[in-house]
Amino acid sequence: MTNAAHRAYSLDALRGYAILTMVLSATVAGGILPGWMYHAQTPPPTHEFNPLLPGLTWVDLVFPFFLFAMGAAFPFSIKKRREKGESRLRLVIDAVLRGFQLAFFAIFIQHFYPYMLSSPQDLRSWLLAIICFAVLFPMFMRLPWNMPQWAHVAVKVGAYAVAAIMLAFTDYAVGAFNLYTSNIIILLLANMAVFGSIVYIFTMDNWLARIVVMAILLGITLGGDIAGSWTKAVFDYSPLPWLYKFDYLKYLFIVLPGSMAGDYLLQCMRSDNAGGRETGRWRAWVCMMLALTIIVSNLVCLYGRHLVANIVISLILLLVMKLVLLRPVGSARLWTRLLELGAALLLIGLCFEPYQGGIKKDYATISYFFVTSGLACMALIVFHVICDYFKYRRSTAFLVMSGQNPMVAYVAGDLLIMPVLNLCGVLAPFMALMGTSPWLGFLQGVVLTTLSLLVTMFFTRIKWYWRT
Repeated sequence: MTNAAHRAYSLDALRGYAILTMVLSATVAGGILPGWMYHAQTPPPTHEFNPLLPGLTWVDLVFPFFLFAMGAAFPFSIKKRREKGESRLRLVIDAVLRGFQLAFFAIFIQHFYPYMLSSPQDLRSWLLAIICFAVLFPMFMRLPWNMPQWAHVAVKVGAYAVAAIMLAFTDYAVGAFNLYTSNIIILLLANMAVFGSIVYIFTMDNWLARIVVMAILLGITLGGDIAGSWTKAVFDYSPLPWLYKFDYLKYLFIVLPGSMAGDYLLQCMRSDNAGGRETGRWRAWVCMMLALTIIVSNLVCLYGRHLVANIVISLILLLVMKLVLLRPVGSARLWTRLLELGAALLLIGLCFEPYQGGIKKDYATISYFFVTSGLACMALIVFHVICDYFKYRRSTAFLVMSGQNPMVAYVAGDLLIMPVLNLCGVLAPFMALMGTSPWLGFLQGVVLTTLSLLVTMFFTRIKWYWRT
């Protein structure tokens, strides 16, 4: 990795893992799998939301991992552009524009999910969903044909105009078009794209300032429910509540640590000593297995509420990993830094775990943000060892390609795969069969996720990327 232009495949793989497991968690059969196969606060068989139920499952990690990868990408986009001479104002404007594009994406796709268009779903809803998927291409990709810049802009503006007409004149099962009807995952990403980028733009060379921002954010978040306080006034204020709420900004506790990890990763890639095999293969394997064990042990113990055992096991594993990485050279320097960052975040999160009724994704607790950020650091170590140290590119290509085109992967299932299967008359019998046993219920998710993966890999291979 001595070439500064070399791509961070580990970051692509982490993003790809997050988006594919996000799709998998949404497509497994409901009600019949073990509780740890769903969000901890929506247990089977009824999946009734219980905000008092603490715990953490692998499903609760997928969105934080994606947010962490988003933050880790800031140095590769924002910092490089700044180093090339672009002004902070230009970077801020681009961040705001990207946020509005993602917000439009969130509103557009949510209105054209088949279940939003008709109940029960019908031919019209499936065709409109497929049309929505097709319109997203000229909206979010640069056309591969050799055309002047004004023509590319005209096509993009035309696509947005078509989308706006579709939103305005389509009849929905839930009523008329509504700005408040949006995909919350993408809307959160839009807010992180704006506020996370702006914070990074002004703190890219000052970690202390970034930490101060998180400390201020923590104070306002914890004081957001204190009646009569200025923190509650800030927390409750929103000029555009369909677009922004201060409550969304708590996810900066994941994005900003991700940007710190990205700083380390970029520094590693630019270092003359970062690549090659200077650190021993045995150390790489041990480091990877320890990082993976830290993730798994925390999931098992936090879900099972073995809290004392969890802190003891985590401390032992972190210490052993630190000993393995003594006197680091080459890539081990990056792993050491990620270990130190991840350990700090994880231990802070575990110290906050007893508060707010235990760790929860919904409603998200302070411990959730720090624990998942720490585990994301461990995941980045795992993928760096596999993708950038050992360079297992073919076996991880499906993750890397998904990570390079995540927006396609996110919507392909709902806007293309399922409508097509419904049009062919095979989805309903397939779902009925898969819902008869836990193993088949999991296989349902694997099949539908694989189909989304194949669609994503196809468009990635022909370089049809969706970009905001």
